[in-house]
Amino acid sequence: MTQHLAELLMYVAPEPIRQANERWLARILERLGTTRRNAEGLSLTDLWLSPHLLLTQTCGYPLMTVLRGQVRVLGRPRYELPDSSGGNHCSLLLSRADDQRRTLPDFYGSRGVINGEDSNSGMNLLRHRLAPLHRDGQFFAEVGISGSHRESLRWLREDLADLAAIDSVTFAYLARHAEAEVSGLRVVTRSAFSPTLPYITAASVSVEQAEEIRQVMNQTLGELPEVAKILGLREVLPAREVDYEVVLDYQREAEALGYGRLR
Repeated sequence: MTQHLAELLMYVAPEPIRQANERWLARILERLGTTRRNAEGLSLTDLWLSPHLLLTQTCGYPLMTVLRGQVRVLGRPRYELPDSSGGNHCSLLLSRADDQRRTLPDFYGSRGVINGEDSNSGMNLLRHRLAPLHRDGQFFAEVGISGSHRESLRWLREDLADLAAIDSVTFAYLARHAEAEVSGLRVVTRSAFSPTLPYITAASVSVEQAEEIRQVMNQTLGELPEVAKILGLREVLPAREVDYEVVLDYQREAEALGYGRLR
């Protein structure tokens, strides 16, 4: 039996979310009549670009930069969660609840934290939101890189940073299943909306095969209503690479305002 790479690594926390994704993946592979290749040791980029890739999820920003034209988009999730619906999500710009600064302009000169330079929700949408407020190309006094949304939240809670942009799906999952990780924080404002994180497969997979995979993803989601409920996931919508051009539009809008680099 053919082995393929199938990993859902974008939303792995809290534990009920990871377990739900694993159950869903197992059923998808069963329906497609394939087995799972060991992905241990692969970086995210290696996974995304592997010729053995059957199914994974990536971020919209790398999709349109390092992955553009090198993978095939299968679809995008339609979450029905707070601040995430209809195939779109946003970033929540968060601070500590006891911070006396209440509006986004108040945070000029504060300490920012992002999960990574290649993140749409953690960096790109934040840069777009701050672009009208920068002065001489700068908004923050300093910007740290935490490595993950959960780590950025810890930086906020422990007063290591003052402002962070957190993916609204991640925030909803933590609020439901790990409330302590978002306690003591408040939403200052929200970013523009963006398409949810795309599911992708190898570029060599045909359009017809990709559509079959998407249909199986939806079929199995219907067979696992408890998984769908935990994930807040109604269906996998059709999607194409061009649907994610908006993330580059946000980048270009920030650049046009003189804020091409978040700092």
